[in-house]
Amino acid sequence: MTSTTYRSPLLDLPGAAPLQDTEALIDATGVAWHYGDPLGEQRRAHSGVVVVDRSHRRVVQVTGPDTEEFLNNLLSQKFLDTAEGFGASALDLDMQGRVLHHADVVRTAEGVLLDVPSAQLESFLSFLQKMVFWSQVEVAEAELAVLTLLGASGDVALPAAVVASRQVDWSAVERRDLLVPRSELKAVVAELRAAGVEPAGLMAFTAERVRALEPERAADLDEKSIPHEVPSFIGRGDRAGAVHLEKGCYRGQETVARVENLGRSPRVLVMLQLDGSAPENPTPGSDIAGPAGGRALGRIGTVVDDCDFGPIALALIKRSALTGQELCVGDVAVMVDPASLPEEQGEQAGRAAVNRLRGR
Repeated sequence: MTSTTYRSPLLDLPGAAPLQDTEALIDATGVAWHYGDPLGEQRRAHSGVVVVDRSHRRVVQVTGPDTEEFLNNLLSQKFLDTAEGFGASALDLDMQGRVLHHADVVRTAEGVLLDVPSAQLESFLSFLQKMVFWSQVEVAEAELAVLTLLGASGDVALPAAVVASRQVDWSAVERRDLLVPRSELKAVVAELRAAGVEPAGLMAFTAERVRALEPERAADLDEKSIPHEVPSFIGRGDRAGAVHLEKGCYRGQETVARVENLGRSPRVLVMLQLDGSAPENPTPGSDIAGPAGGRALGRIGTVVDDCDFGPIALALIKRSALTGQELCVGDVAVMVDPASLPEEQGEQAGRAAVNRLRGR
C-alpha cells in the first residue's frame, strides 16, 4: 500500500464517506471520515462502544534480542524492562530536540510495534534501519492495520485475529487500539459489529483527539516544535506519555532536560473554541492573531466539528497569549478553552538551584 493509493475495504460499508477537505492536513487518506451520521457516531462513543478504521496508518515492527536497548537508545520513550502489552507513544527528535516522528507503540511477545501516519512511514523506517549497525534486531514494515475502539470497551471480547491491543491513557473518551492483519480487517470489524460495536468515522476519533490535546504532527506541529509544547507528551506520574524524563541516551534529550529543569516552552498546545456562526472554518496552518491583527500569536491546526462543542481546533500558541484576550483566525473569532490550559508544575529543580546560587 502507499499513502496516495490506499483504499480501506471498510469504505464499502453502507454510508461510508471519505474526507473531502483537501486542506485539512489530517492524515485521513483511504478511510471513512464518517458513515452518514458523524456527530451521532461520536456521541455513541460516550454511551457505548464504536470502532474506528485507522488502517491508513502504517506499522513498523522491531524484533530481535536487542529490541529494547535499540529503541531505548533512539527514541524518547523508555523501552527497557517493559512487559508484554505495554502501550505508550515515542518521539524521534533531531539534535535540537525538535519533533521529527511521533509513533504509538505496543510491546508484544515478539518485539515492539510502532504505528505512524502514512506520510511518516518511509522516513521513520529508513531512520531505524540505518541505525541498526551491530544491534541484533530486524526492522521492517508489518502488514498490520490499526482499529480503535472508542468507549467503555472492557466487556468487548476481542476477535482472535487481533495481534496486539493497547489501552491508551488520554483525557478524552476511553480508547483502545487494536492491531490486526490487513487481510483480516473486514472480518474483525464484522465480528465486532456482530457483538454490537458499530463503526464510527475518523471524524469522531479526530474530535476526541482534539479534546485529548493529542496532536497529529503534520496538522498540529511545525518544524520548530519541541516535546514540551505538548504537555501530554511528557510522562508524569503513572502516565507514560511519549517522553520518559528519567532516561537518557537519545538524540535531542538535552533540549528536553533543559526545558524540564530550567524553563518553559515559549508555545503550548491548547484547544480552541471557534465561532460557530462563521460561514467557514479556518484553514489549518493559518495564523492566530489578536483582535487588532498584528504579529501572529500562534498557528491553528486540526479543525473539526464536535458533537457537544461545535467547531473546535488544536492550536500552538504563545504562552503570552493565554491571558483571556480576544483572538481570531482571519475573520473567525476563537477562544482558548480554559480546561486545556497547561497545569503549572511548580519551580523546576534546575531553576531553583540557579536561584539559590544567586541568593534569591
